[in-house]
Amino acid sequence: MQKGRGRTSRIRRRKLLRCSVSRGGTGRGLMSRTALPVGQMIISVPESCLLTTDTVIRSYLGAYITKWKPPPSPLLALCTFLVSEKHAGDRSPWKPYLDTLPEAYTCPVCLEPEVVNLLPRPLITKAREQRSCVGEFYTSSRDFFSSLQPLFSEAVESIFTYSALLWAWCTVNTRAVYLSHRRHGCLSTEPDTCALAPFLDLLNHSPDIQVKAAFNEETHCYEIRAASRCRKHEEVFICYGPHDNHRLLLEYGFVSPRNPHACVYVSRDILVKYLPSTDKQMSKKIAILKDHGFLENLTFGWDGPSWRLLTALKLLCLEAGEFTCWKKVLLGEIISDTNEKASLDITRKICSYFIEESNAVLQKVSHMKDEEVALTNQLTLVETLWAEELKILQASATILGSLQTGLA
Repeated sequence: MQKGRGRTSRIRRRKLLRCSVSRGGTGRGLMSRTALPVGQMIISVPESCLLTTDTVIRSYLGAYITKWKPPPSPLLALCTFLVSEKHAGDRSPWKPYLDTLPEAYTCPVCLEPEVVNLLPRPLITKAREQRSCVGEFYTSSRDFFSSLQPLFSEAVESIFTYSALLWAWCTVNTRAVYLSHRRHGCLSTEPDTCALAPFLDLLNHSPDIQVKAAFNEETHCYEIRAASRCRKHEEVFICYGPHDNHRLLLEYGFVSPRNPHACVYVSRDILVKYLPSTDKQMSKKIAILKDHGFLENLTFGWDGPSWRLLTALKLLCLEAGEFTCWKKVLLGEIISDTNEKASLDITRKICSYFIEESNAVLQKVSHMKDEEVALTNQLTLVETLWAEELKILQASATILGSLQTGLA
C-alpha cells in the first residue's frame, strides 16, 4: 500500500508494479497465478471497500466526531475507528481486513529504547522525534476518547490505550494509499488524503519496480496495473518510492537489501572530525556551507562519496591562499591537486571511521541477540540495516582507493 510525506500524509505513492522473481524474506505477498502482460489489471479495489474518513463519519462515530471541538484530525478519526473496530472483534464488519493486519509493527517508534540506541545517529534522532510525535498525539486525544464512553460497556481507558493507538497510527502511517477527497467540515483542516485499501497492502516493496497506481474516477476503484510482463507464479511487487533504507525503516518498518537508493549519511560533527583544529577560517567555511545548503544530505552510496560530500570537503580543505576560490568549489571547479588530494584523504578517513563503527555495532548486536532473546526480531532488523551500510561503505572505500591512485 501507499503512503507519502509528512506525518500521516507520508502516503506511499507507489509507482505501479512490475513483477520480479519471488524473493525470500518478503513475508506475506501476492503471487501471479497466470502470466500478466503489460497493462494488465492486477488489483482493483472498489471505493466502497476503501476505509476513509467518509467511512468513519458514516459510522456510529460520526455523531461524536461532528460535535467534538476543536474538530478532530482526519488521522485521529481513522485511528479511532481502527481501535474501536478491532475491539469489536467478531462483531466488526471489517474483521476480515483487520485480521490481515500485523499485530505489531517494526517502525522505530515501536522498538525498545535499547534497540533504537543501536541505530545510526541520524536515524536515532528521527526515531525519537517519531516517538515524541505519537506520544503527543495520544495525550492530546484522550479527552476525545473519553467522550466516546456511551458507545462502550468497558471503560474507554482500557480500550483506547497508548499501545492500541500506536498500532492504529502505524497501520495508517505504513499502509495508507493516497486518495484526495472533499473536506469534511467536522474534521480539522489537516490534509485528508489517506485511505486503507484491503488486499492491496499485501503487495511487497521492490526498489527496482516502476509503478503507477491511482484512484480511477471513472470506475471509482483504486487500481494497479502491470507496467511490465510478469511470468506465472512470480511474486508481484510495487515500489513505495525511491527511498533510502533510513526512510523505509522509519516509515514502513523494514530494510531493503541491495537498495540502490540506500546511503550512509555524514553528519556535521563527522564531517569536520579529521580536519585540522588550527584552521582559523574553519568557522567561515562552515558558515558558507550552511548558507548554501551543503551541510545536509552528505552521503556515501554504492557509487562512492556523493558529489555534495566531496564538494563540502574540498571547500573545508582550502588552504588560506585558496579561500577566495570557495565559489568556484561550489560550482564544481578544481582548485589545485593539493586540494583534491587533501579532500580525498579526509573522505577516506571518514569512510574508514564509518566502517569501524559499523563493524563494532554489528558485533554488539550479535552479542545482544545471544543475551536478549526477546529482542531477536528487532535486533535482526537493526543488524540488517548496519550490514547494508557496511557493504555501501566497503564499495565506497574501493572507489576512493581508485580515485586516490589516479591522483598519485
